[in-house]
Amino acid sequence: MSSDDTWIGDAQPYLTPRQEGERDAWSSEAAARGRRGTQRLLAVEEVDPPPAVRDFFGMGPEEKAVVRRRLILLDGEPVELADSYYPAHVARGTQLAQAGKIRGGAVTLLATMGFIPEDSPLEDVAAEIASPSQCEVLSLRPGAPVLILTRFTRSTTGEPMEVSVMTMTRHLRYRQRKEAS
Repeated sequence: MSSDDTWIGDAQPYLTPRQEGERDAWSSEAAARGRRGTQRLLAVEEVDPPPAVRDFFGMGPEEKAVVRRRLILLDGEPVELADSYYPAHVARGTQLAQAGKIRGGAVTLLATMGFIPEDSPLEDVAAEIASPSQCEVLSLRPGAPVLILTRFTRSTTGEPMEVSVMTMTRHLRYRQRKEAS
């Protein structure tokens, strides 16, 4: 994608469980623009989560989270690193904690487990200089900036269900859903 391309993303498709046979949100979004969106699973592991994840989940100091680390590709080129965290007590024994693709994505699996995402998650945005490892994986030159979007998602019952940390190589604009009056 050249630097003059405009890509306006909408978070809502990524929070909507998919129907049987429906493509994942990223593949669908890229295909709608005549592009090919894929992802590669880099790791699935139980970890001590970063402080913001621990705080959002209300975890004690010994509690773990399961993280699914993915490389997001557009037409075969890396455009994003996506780390999605789940409380270990929710993820253990499910596909969330297993290496491999989840049919319909994590949001669809979570919905079958009774975790329906709320419509308006909290999203924090920051810009920083990519680390050497991010530069390597994302094919960036040293000193390149990245955009970090952290999405904190609760279920419709108010329970924290997912934190996704997306490290993007390009600036994206997101449409904000209008609140009902």
